Amino acid sequence: MKRRVLIAKALSHEPTILFLDEPTAGVDVELRKDMWDVVRTLRAAGVTIILTTHYIEEAEEMADRVGVINRGEMILVEKKAELMRKLGRKRLVLHVTDRLDAVPPALSAFNLTIGSDGHELIYDYDTRAERTGVATLLGELSKADVRIRDLHTDQSSLEEIFVGLVNDPKNETKGAP
Repeated sequence: MKRRVLIAKALSHEPTILFLDEPTAGVDVELRKDMWDVVRTLRAAGVTIILTTHYIEEAEEMADRVGVINRGEMILVEKKAELMRKLGRKRLVLHVTDRLDAVPPALSAFNLTIGSDGHELIYDYDTRAERTGVATLLGELSKADVRIRDLHTDQSSLEEIFVGLVNDPKNETKGAP
């Protein structure tokens, strides 16, 4: 209830800029949903919202731009879409029919890894490249007599990118504990 009153108080002045510091910390699921509905409405009305949060999935859903602070230092400010494009990875997961103990030699150029008890081949690729290699890989799989049962792709989440940034040694503040 206290959180609701604080947000109502902040909104009573019809701000053009709204600072939200961990607005969903310690609130129940229903209030969290209601709060984000209000934030979306404000954003659509042109209110600039500056959000600090440890809930990266919320930032990924809501943000247009992302700033990353590591050990008290701002290490990055970027449009979310550009950040995802530049630092994200795309992964093709191929579910194969027959168990593989090793990547077939004919496929070694693709830097594939084996997952899920030998029934998955995993291929990370750069979507920015002129050619991703996916079409070539699929052709070579056929030639190597590797049968595919299913496949899917996934992309890095903002949380994975965040963790990569803050764990990168060149982003550590000198002298920090």
